[in-house]
Amino acid sequence: MNKQQLASKIWESANRMRGKVEASEYKDFILGFIFYKYLSEQEEQFFLREGMAAADMVQLTEEDEDTVGYAQNYLGYFISYDNLFSTWIAERNDFTIARVYDALSAFSRLVSPKRKRLFEGVFATLQTGLSKLGDASSQTRSVRELIHLIQSIPMDGRQGYDVLGYIYEYLIEKFASSAGKKAGEFYTPHEVSQLMSEIVADHLRERDNIRIYDPTSGSGSLLITIGEAVKRRMGNADGIVYYAQELIQSTYNLTRMNLVMRGINAANIYVRNGDTLEDDWPYFDDADPSGTYDPLYVDAVVSNPPYSQRWEPDGKNVDPRFSNYGLAPRSKADYAFLLHDLFHLKPSGIMCIVLPHGVLFRGGEEGQIRRNLIENDKIAAIIGLPANIFYGTGIPTIIMVLRQNRSDSDVLIVDASKGFEKDGKNNKLRSSDIRRIVDVVDSRATVEGFSRLVGKDEIRENDYNLNIPRYVDSSDPVESWDLYASMFGGIPLAEIDALDGFWQAFPGLRESVFGSDDGHCARLGVDDLKGAVLGHGAVRAYFSRYDEAFETLRADATTRLVDNWESVDPLGAKEELAGEIFERMELFPLLDKYHAFQALDDVWEAVSADLEMLQTEGFEAARSVDPRLVIKKKNGKDIEVQEGWQGHIIPFDLVQRLVLADDLEALRNLEGDLARVDGECDALAEELPSEEEGAAETELTEDEVAQKQEELAALQKRQKALKKSVKEARGALELATAEAMKGLSDAQVHELLERKWIDPLVEALEELPRKAVDELVGKIEGLKGKYGDTYADVARQISETERELDEMLGQLVGSEFDMLGIAELRQLLGGGQHD
Repeated sequence: MNKQQLASKIWESANRMRGKVEASEYKDFILGFIFYKYLSEQEEQFFLREGMAAADMVQLTEEDEDTVGYAQNYLGYFISYDNLFSTWIAERNDFTIARVYDALSAFSRLVSPKRKRLFEGVFATLQTGLSKLGDASSQTRSVRELIHLIQSIPMDGRQGYDVLGYIYEYLIEKFASSAGKKAGEFYTPHEVSQLMSEIVADHLRERDNIRIYDPTSGSGSLLITIGEAVKRRMGNADGIVYYAQELIQSTYNLTRMNLVMRGINAANIYVRNGDTLEDDWPYFDDADPSGTYDPLYVDAVVSNPPYSQRWEPDGKNVDPRFSNYGLAPRSKADYAFLLHDLFHLKPSGIMCIVLPHGVLFRGGEEGQIRRNLIENDKIAAIIGLPANIFYGTGIPTIIMVLRQNRSDSDVLIVDASKGFEKDGKNNKLRSSDIRRIVDVVDSRATVEGFSRLVGKDEIRENDYNLNIPRYVDSSDPVESWDLYASMFGGIPLAEIDALDGFWQAFPGLRESVFGSDDGHCARLGVDDLKGAVLGHGAVRAYFSRYDEAFETLRADATTRLVDNWESVDPLGAKEELAGEIFERMELFPLLDKYHAFQALDDVWEAVSADLEMLQTEGFEAARSVDPRLVIKKKNGKDIEVQEGWQGHIIPFDLVQRLVLADDLEALRNLEGDLARVDGECDALAEELPSEEEGAAETELTEDEVAQKQEELAALQKRQKALKKSVKEARGALELATAEAMKGLSDAQVHELLERKWIDPLVEALEELPRKAVDELVGKIEGLKGKYGDTYADVARQISETERELDEMLGQLVGSEFDMLGIAELRQLLGGGQHD
């Protein structure tokens, strides 16, 4: 089971188990126990590395002060054998909730003084919330189910951290999507975090040691995503120091858990619980104020603060965070958070903050702060995001990118509000949307309808109003109608000219598709438009050039991924392939390279998951099969039961097409026979009278009804036999596939991996120019339909309809007053002449 499948299984099970407990509360239970499991296993692995045998861990007790101190010195905490997560699991039905209360109390007591700021009170939310699970018996039952559910999460080594981190993030996101408005308290959608992280990491790519800070950290996911992106570029995980602050106690605990479980050095984690605007850094440890004093200036700040929150600005005019720019109004703390972030930036630093649109144009104190930021060249970019992208709020938001020291004074304004996909109730940035934004921010490029580099003078002329539509028009063009073409027909040359990108790509196609023109309009010169376009020499040549350009991509991708599966770095390989795709796409400006990037991303989750399993479990994993588990009701409870088998990595259908083609074809023939018989049964049943109607209600004689009933009975017998045969054939094919998997040669496995990983990518890329041609045909068909009926045609149709209506009115009879009314109506229609 890969990490995506494991995460999904844990979420589905946890969601069933939580019963009536709110998702926002239940998250504290499951995430808290995952963290406790992590700490327990870290201690066990530590003592195993130190030479202790697994059987000797029963000696880990509080009474052994030397061992306790040794663990505290290296781990920052100590957990006795009785309180280890693995001990709870081993107890099975003897486990009771009392063990949890004892263990959590002991953990708090045995935290190292050096790590109190990191671990003290980290399980407080879990401990106080257990009562919500009911009485002691209910708590025992619920927690026993929960710890058995999460025991399968790997937590050792780098691979374990990756899986654990993925599952933790997955669960947080799922709980956020279920928590409604409460979700905004603790989670920034991963796609928004990715966007911010790429912008920040690109700015910091040349540095060896950096500090990053999130002053409203929530679950810590945003900060961690930034750290991961930076680490990929600098390659030194221990060179990143993490700073975070969070007001809500339970969410503050999430931040600490999340950071610790990513394998980050504890000495590089600084997390505070407090009101960011009221209780600012410098940080220092009460036990050693002078030795730990840190005024906190960092290389990057990222934040998603609560939107338009009330705050208390009284007395803050002398606060160095705000004194140079102004005080945000009491009713809206947005700029207070922004100025706090900016204050903590080093001169060479960068920050990204998520804010509501209002900060771009609201006046008063906010207008003055905005003016000061612009005049001091602090705002580098503004990115407008799609509406409804955050859990708990549907308002549109922006990301503002600021820097302390800039050599330029312009502002890049990006309208990215149109690029998203629907994901349930929310909108979601796709990988291609993120890449498009990051590329334009990196290059500071002006792209029509998407981005624009705006000079300070123009912003001054707009009275420092930064509302995005003032500078970037991403609206769909208003459809206009050509009067001449509407009157006389034909397609206006100006509207044909608007398709110039297509005519540049396909020389001669325009002249071939359109006939002669009258200087203003042209008419289609072909009957079969799509056939004429696809058959044109320039279009065929374009397809050939495209296929030739991408001809070697399959071989390159297969060599990089399939042949070198042992050593390939999934993230690095994806970037390399993206670079190769982009390089080829530059030859075809008609096509959108980000559509090609999305095609790559769409297959990449499966590729990276498979690579992870192969590199962890070995090449034999590709020949493995797993039981296919489904949830069924038994005695009123949901339980997992096995229903057949499935490939561990390679799908059964690929194996069947490669090595069991005859058996597969035989099954398809049986299924075809069954489908035909099903159709015949349905058709015959329609002809027969229902039980309520009886034979008298139909046009059939009693003999005919009897005959058809006999035919139906025979068909139903045949149908039943076919259903049995299909079921048996499917079962036999599944067993044969499971057996065939074990005997696959290395060459066959390589071929199957190529079919699974490479074929979908190549096929998606091959579709891009075909979709472009379909788009052109659709646009021309639209123009044809738009001007297909001239005004004269419409006028004639109206006149004819009026004439026919008048004739019908003339044939009506009625009372004196009815006839007067009809006469008046005919007069309005211009009729009456047919009397």
